[in-house]
Amino acid sequence: MPYAGNPAGPYDGGQDVGYGSNQDYYGTPDAYPPPQPPAQRKAEPEPGSEWEEGQEDESHPFFTGDDDSDGADGERDEPGSDRRGNGRDRRVRTKKKSHNGFACLFMSVVLVGGVGGVGYVGYQFLQDKFGAPPDFVGEGSGSVQVEIPQGAGGYEIASILVKSGVVKSQGAFVAAQRQNPKGNSIQAGVYTLSKGMSAAQAVKTMLSPASHNALIIPEGKRNVWVYEQMDKRLELKKGSTAAVAKAQAKNLGLPSWAKGSKDIKDPLEGFLFPASYPVAKGMKPEAILKKMVARAAAEYSKVDLEAEADKLGLKSPLEVITVASLVQAEGKYKHDFDKVARVVYNRLEPDNTETVGRLEFDSTVNYIKAQSTLDIGAVDNLRKLKDPYNTYDIKGLPPGPIGNPGAEALQSALDPAPGPWYYFVSITEDKTLFAETNEEHERNRAEYLKESQKETPKR
Repeated sequence: MPYAGNPAGPYDGGQDVGYGSNQDYYGTPDAYPPPQPPAQRKAEPEPGSEWEEGQEDESHPFFTGDDDSDGADGERDEPGSDRRGNGRDRRVRTKKKSHNGFACLFMSVVLVGGVGGVGYVGYQFLQDKFGAPPDFVGEGSGSVQVEIPQGAGGYEIASILVKSGVVKSQGAFVAAQRQNPKGNSIQAGVYTLSKGMSAAQAVKTMLSPASHNALIIPEGKRNVWVYEQMDKRLELKKGSTAAVAKAQAKNLGLPSWAKGSKDIKDPLEGFLFPASYPVAKGMKPEAILKKMVARAAAEYSKVDLEAEADKLGLKSPLEVITVASLVQAEGKYKHDFDKVARVVYNRLEPDNTETVGRLEFDSTVNYIKAQSTLDIGAVDNLRKLKDPYNTYDIKGLPPGPIGNPGAEALQSALDPAPGPWYYFVSITEDKTLFAETNEEHERNRAEYLKESQKETPKR
């Protein structure tokens, strides 16, 4: 089967050589003469063609097919045939056709094997035989945006570029991609290119980050940040994407279990999965948001979240994502995520004497105030802030996620480390101290303050 996007050629859409004609060259009276008496038979040369005159140089069984000792591929005698007469003629004709069959097979292997050594050798053979494929010259002119879908290969990318007027032919682009050492690194996304580019220039430009209009959502980023970035890239008025998200939230593909309480500030929070997405001027915010939500739904569906929630003592899959978002926000380093998740679950226990069911996480206050700071004020003042997301005031989890957790944070939320901890503080990148009591935690905080006040060594 030809590769998708390849123009049909004589070997994948036209007549088969030697077999596609309706004319029977053996359907004449002379084709099957009656057998002659043995005394009258003469040794006659087998019928041949100009190509067969040079067969002395092609006596290897690979070319002749003589290695089939059992008469395979049509050389068996048909029932009732005369081995000394008609049967022999038929064997000769069948063998003659095998040359055509081998030629078709060889060319098919060359053309169809497009992504390996055979394809490359075949392409080189055709290029040497018929010349290089059509190509533009130079860097092109104008501007055009091209979207490359996830999983697209060389020929599919080339087809998209040809349709957009960027390159002249698929063959030229595929050849240029193979000749570039990083050619296979072209990723999915939206690219800003010129029309009429040489294939080599197109490959080079697509490998440059400057041409790749991708929005990368880092793990833990809140939706408000994503909306702002989309407005900038789409060249929309500030707040446009947020307004679309609010108005279209029910139509963007959220899982059925994502519906929480009326206190949720943003139904899409936790569902704009951290990854790379094509975002470029002219695209619709709702279309992009749908892709982000679809990616989150796909990632979350890899686990039976309802069953896992039940095992963890949580009310719903949405609470699992909420815990994951807290782990992402509070856990400074990924290697601490498992222990941080345990702290969350320990604090959620209503009978704990340390926090009496309150999480008391600074990250939730920062979420309320749309800020990111370590100095959020005195605890007594924080308890006065009346908001369903204020874990210094409420007991239990906030109504929904406070950011978009990554895969590691989710895994830690599902499988927390065993331990008795209620507190933690990160001293350095390699050192996070966990504590069971507030007294122990205060000693750890003192060490943290001492470490943070050290001057940066001069170089």
